[in-house]
Amino acid sequence: MRISTYNVNGVRGRLEVLLRWLEMRQPDIVCLQELKAPQEAFPIAALEKAGYGAVWHGQKSWNGVAILSRGDTPIETRRGLVGEPDDLQSRYIEAAAKGIVVGCLYLPNGNPAPGPKFDYKLRWFDRLQARAQALLDSGAPVVLAGDYNVMPTDLDVYAPERWRDDALFRPEVREAYARLLDQGWCDALRALHPDEAIYTFWDYLRNRYARDAGLRIDHLLLSPALQPHLQRAEVDREVRGWEKTSDHAPVWIDLADRAVRRRTKP
Repeated sequence: MRISTYNVNGVRGRLEVLLRWLEMRQPDIVCLQELKAPQEAFPIAALEKAGYGAVWHGQKSWNGVAILSRGDTPIETRRGLVGEPDDLQSRYIEAAAKGIVVGCLYLPNGNPAPGPKFDYKLRWFDRLQARAQALLDSGAPVVLAGDYNVMPTDLDVYAPERWRDDALFRPEVREAYARLLDQGWCDALRALHPDEAIYTFWDYLRNRYARDAGLRIDHLLLSPALQPHLQRAEVDREVRGWEKTSDHAPVWIDLADRAVRRRTKP
């Protein structure tokens, strides 16, 4: 099974790019973020024509998340996170698809930090941790995939010294991500590429993509039930170089039907 996360940065404006990538990679499940489209404007007809059913949580101009499933329609199980009733931002959707539970998230950016937006980011992280623990306690096979707006370590940012005070790299945010992993989640991309500088986002400014001045902020976390099945984890970096593309690249993993035996270094 192939599962992907992709911040499309506007699903209507980048629909041709999305469809081209779906045809190329043929993922079974896709988590999309930053739809930037109200609920009624999500391009479901075009996606169904491409072979994908979907559930989505739209929002005009900003945010928005969706889960696609090839050949069927996901069964929505949750929309939004509890803990802050006045929060109207569309940042989380959860569904059952192909025998697993999929949580698709778009974590707040948090800049400028410190400030109200940063405080909101930390509260949102707390709410995510609560939901993540409940999912682990259920014993179900779960993937939490999306744009976390976090670079977990120095290896995940092209120039760490320039980002120390940014809301994506401040100690409070990296510690929150570490606490999430400590619950028992596996960072799939880092698990298979422990020592590589791999990026998933390149800003449009200052020729960042050509210079490979990127960030790794898009992550797929696996529950213990799925970790032994992790076979492959990659970034489709070339998609970032396509015309009229997002500033993110798709990230994807392959899960084997049976547990994968890994060779360990002596």
